Amino acid sequence: QAQLVESGGGLVQAGDSLRLSCAASGDMKMYSMGWFRQAPGKEREFVAAVSWSAVTTYYADSVKGRFTISGDNANNTLYLQMSAMIPEDTDVYYCAERRWAVASMNATEFGNWGEGTKVTVSS
Repeated sequence: QAQLVESGGGLVQAGDSLRLSCAASGDMKMYSMGWFRQAPGKEREFVAAVSWSAVTTYYADSVKGRFTISGDNANNTLYLQMSAMIPEDTDVYYCAERRWAVASMNATEFGNWGEGTKVTVSS
């Protein structure tokens, strides 16, 4: 399976924007992708997902209107554009691959995960 490598995390201030990238070593075509986040001691939380065709996207209510998920199939890269960030967005963000064209918000349906990238939002 493809290796997923996230990048773009860092320290930002509340109200700032940040773009995360997830580079896949293999072909992402026909796979749906997602972004999840997790804080220490907490369960992994769904953030956003996109179907392979990019026709369908899902967002958690907490990020709807602020985050945008997109993919570049030609370059095998998934993005998460985050804007109007708040301290509650502080987490480790993971991209994940689901070997099914239909998007999902359920972490258990994703079989391939990256190592994560840390995002910290200061108030």
